Amino acid sequence: MRVGTILPIAEGDGPGRTPTWKEILQFARRAEAVGVDSIWVFDHMFSNEPGTDPRGMHEAWSLQSALAASTERVELGQLVMCTSFRNPALLAKMAATADEISDGRLILGLGAGWHDQEYRAFGYPVDHRVSRFEEAIGIIGPLLRGQSVTISGNFYTVSDAVLLPKPNRHIPVLVAGKRPRMLRLAARHADAWNTAWFGLPDHRLQAQLTAFDAALATEGRDGSSVRRTVGVEVTDADRSDAGRRLTELLAAYSSLDVDDVLLVLQPMTVESLDRLGEALKMWRAGTGC
Repeated sequence: MRVGTILPIAEGDGPGRTPTWKEILQFARRAEAVGVDSIWVFDHMFSNEPGTDPRGMHEAWSLQSALAASTERVELGQLVMCTSFRNPALLAKMAATADEISDGRLILGLGAGWHDQEYRAFGYPVDHRVSRFEEAIGIIGPLLRGQSVTISGNFYTVSDAVLLPKPNRHIPVLVAGKRPRMLRLAARHADAWNTAWFGLPDHRLQAQLTAFDAALATEGRDGSSVRRTVGVEVTDADRSDAGRRLTELLAAYSSLDVDDVLLVLQPMTVESLDRLGEALKMWRAGTGC
C-alpha cells in the first residue's frame, strides 16, 4: 500500500492566510524526504464551504507544473481536476507536458465538480455536470493513449485532435466518485478510482468498495487492473502520539483491498509531516515494505 498526502494550497491550510509558493514547496520537499509516495493538490477557485464567504486558493495546475520541476521522486496527483474548468483536449495536452517535466511521475485525477458558487462566479455552466464529464473523459483518455480523436458531442467538439509529441508512456487516469453513474464511468475509463473522506475504515468505506466492485463487474473490468485510492482525514497530526496513531491507521487500511491512502494532515505543517515520517518507518518495518 502506498501513502500520499495533500499539499497546503488554500487559505484554510495555512497560518491564517493562503500559503506562499515557498511554503508549499517546503512542504512538498519535506513530504518527499520523510518517505511519502505521492503528493496531491485540490482543484478549486475558492476554498470555502457552500454558503460561506470565498477564501483564497491557488490554481492547481500551475502549482502541479511547478512541483513537477521541483521534486524528484514522488508521484504527482490531483483530487481532482474539474473537467468543467478546462477544455478536455487542452487538459490532456497539459497533462502530457507536466508528465514530461516530471519524468513520468504524473497521475491525472479527474472529477465532475460540485461547488456551484465557484462555477457561477467564474462563468461555468452548472447543468449536466456528469454528462459533460462523460464526454470530456471520452476525449482525454484516447488522447493520452496517443490516439487521434474526432468527436462532435453535446458539449465538446474536437476534429482530428492529437497530442504531439505523443506522451512517452501511458499516463494513468484517476476518477473520483461515489454515486452509481460516476462509479460506472470510473470502472469503464479509469486506471485508478478515489473515494473520500474517511477516518479509520468503517462501514461507509466498505459499502463504497463493494459498490465499486459491482461497477467493475458490470463493465467487465478485472478488479486488479484498477488502483483503489482512499482519502483519509487525520486530525491533530502534530501531537506527540500522532506517530503511533498514524501507524495504527496505516495498518488498518493495509488489511483492506486498498492500494493508496491519501492523507489530509491537520494541521498541515512540517511537524505533522515528521510525525507521518515516524509512522511510515514503524509501519513499513512491521510489514516488511
